[in-house]
Amino acid sequence: MSARPEEIILAEPRGFCAGVDRAIDIVEHALAKFGAPIYVRHEIVHNTYVVNDLKAKGAIFIEDLAEVPPGATLVFSAHGVSKAVQAEAEQRGFRIFDATCPLVTKVHVEVAKLAREGYEFIMIGHKGHPEVEGTMGQLDRGIHLVEDVADVARVQPEQTEKLAVVTQTTLSVDDAAEISAAVQARFPLIRAPKQQDICYATQNRQDAVKMLSREVDVVIVVGSPTSSNSNRLAELARKLGVDSYMVDSPAELRAEWLAGKKRVGLTAGASAPEVLVQDVVDRIRALGAVSIRKMDGIVETTKFPLPKGLRIGQQ
Repeated sequence: MSARPEEIILAEPRGFCAGVDRAIDIVEHALAKFGAPIYVRHEIVHNTYVVNDLKAKGAIFIEDLAEVPPGATLVFSAHGVSKAVQAEAEQRGFRIFDATCPLVTKVHVEVAKLAREGYEFIMIGHKGHPEVEGTMGQLDRGIHLVEDVADVARVQPEQTEKLAVVTQTTLSVDDAAEISAAVQARFPLIRAPKQQDICYATQNRQDAVKMLSREVDVVIVVGSPTSSNSNRLAELARKLGVDSYMVDSPAELRAEWLAGKKRVGLTAGASAPEVLVQDVVDRIRALGAVSIRKMDGIVETTKFPLPKGLRIGQQ
């Protein structure tokens, strides 16, 4: 086998999803319309390059609303926020734009609707992830987090007649299915979402990595360490028996990862911009790869509209 990489195969689809596009657009439109600074609660999306780019344009990222001056413009990140954070922001009188991904908002709406009907919830997700905190924070009580099959055996809802399951949108599709099956086995009457909560972009990128892994000797995932969906892509390739590494920038790519690997697969998490993918392509080419091809894959056409009042010229 060649000591240097020969071919780069690009996964399709990869990179930005509609929710990420919309979230970044919201911050950029707010900066254009109201001027810097624009305050953003939490990283708008989990990507270092994107966050640094928006910082350079005048966005200030905060975790505590006390850091935002009265009357300022505040954007909620794509991951969504709890009812308590929403109420505090309104009480402090900020001009608020909500960049929560509409697919996360769909989960929030479902939780609120079923809670009014007396349901409790089992939520499948990662503790401490801002999306999970936002979804669980839609209710004061009655929503129980499970991170794995072992948690399912331990969870103790107050009643089981009215129980529903919801899922973080960026999980491993296969892991979520396994945990869902365990939930269903323990609570046979549990209500599942009409459509699965894992978003189309997470599903599509994982399906693409499954196809990619059959054709390559190593998979490189462009994404930040905090990005749930990027981590899942690297994990998935490893589960399929292919070496996989995640890089936040081309500088992190190490030549020894590619030594003896003829075909290099390249993908990107839903919050990683294409400019970084192309920079990583250039770095792999500098290490010897001469050809590049794109896999066939789903072409995503989903677009989400901006909130009212953000288009230039609108009041």
